[in-house]
Amino acid sequence: MAWLLAPLALLIERSLGYPPALLKLIGHPVIWMGALITWLEQRLNTGSNRRLKGVALLILLVLTGLAISLLIVAVTRRIPFGWVIEALLATSLLAQNELGRAVKAVADSLAVSLESGRFAVSHIVGRDPHVLDESGVAKAAIESLAESTSDGVLAPLFWLLVAGLPGIVLYKAVNTADSMIGHRTERYAQIGWASARFDDLVNWIPARLTALLIAGASFLTRSADPEAAWGTALRDARKHASPNAGWPESAFAGALGFALGGPRAYDGEIHDLPSFGDGRSELKANDILVALELYWKTLNLLLVLTIGLGLLLWRFA
Repeated sequence: MAWLLAPLALLIERSLGYPPALLKLIGHPVIWMGALITWLEQRLNTGSNRRLKGVALLILLVLTGLAISLLIVAVTRRIPFGWVIEALLATSLLAQNELGRAVKAVADSLAVSLESGRFAVSHIVGRDPHVLDESGVAKAAIESLAESTSDGVLAPLFWLLVAGLPGIVLYKAVNTADSMIGHRTERYAQIGWASARFDDLVNWIPARLTALLIAGASFLTRSADPEAAWGTALRDARKHASPNAGWPESAFAGALGFALGGPRAYDGEIHDLPSFGDGRSELKANDILVALELYWKTLNLLLVLTIGLGLLLWRFA
């Protein structure tokens, strides 16, 4: 029955999300991971050999996550239906519900006013929100939705399927480290090198699977073009500085007839980044809702495929 762990985790997280009361009471596993990363970075990011120290940071982080998750599995596997407990724990490392809610909040806020939209989008992107116009806010929300479909949902689910609870814990630890210290800034360029490169590795397959799923979901989504989704991903994904982020972003752009990407402002500095897709570049709040429709259809398809795979493996394992 452990093969059904992943689809059960998807169903529970999509239905309930992470309860706010639980967040207030004990925090969240990603917050705990972040605290450990911060503690390690402050102690290791000094002196010479910082790249090697970054490797040590990543190893310590991974070993900690591995030890805790293996201990949990050792206990739950001795309990009847212990795999259900593992599924419940795994839900905290999936982001279907929260991602959809946060992006919907941007659409709703932008429909009220530009300032409200800027404030809402500041919670999900790192770029400077105060310089964004209506189209910039909409594009930022859709780009974040596209990228997070991969690294917030499909990639952790992929590693949950591959290696159970330890797989999703280790993926989330690496992904959190990359988001915190994997930046090419003076402070993090060396200490975060290992985390950034390993994050590229663990996201390589999931990013491409996400683009494929988006193309498949486009068959089920009104006004979405499955051929353009996959064709744009094949053509434009390589333009992205990341070897992975361009795949879901390009697929969304092609499927919906949008032009995503382009220049962005970070910390007051304009970065001239490539564009993805050949469609409209002037987007509005309603276009975020269109992207959310494709997002939920993609997750519907993912759930069906995960249930089918789980049942197949359970039947023949």
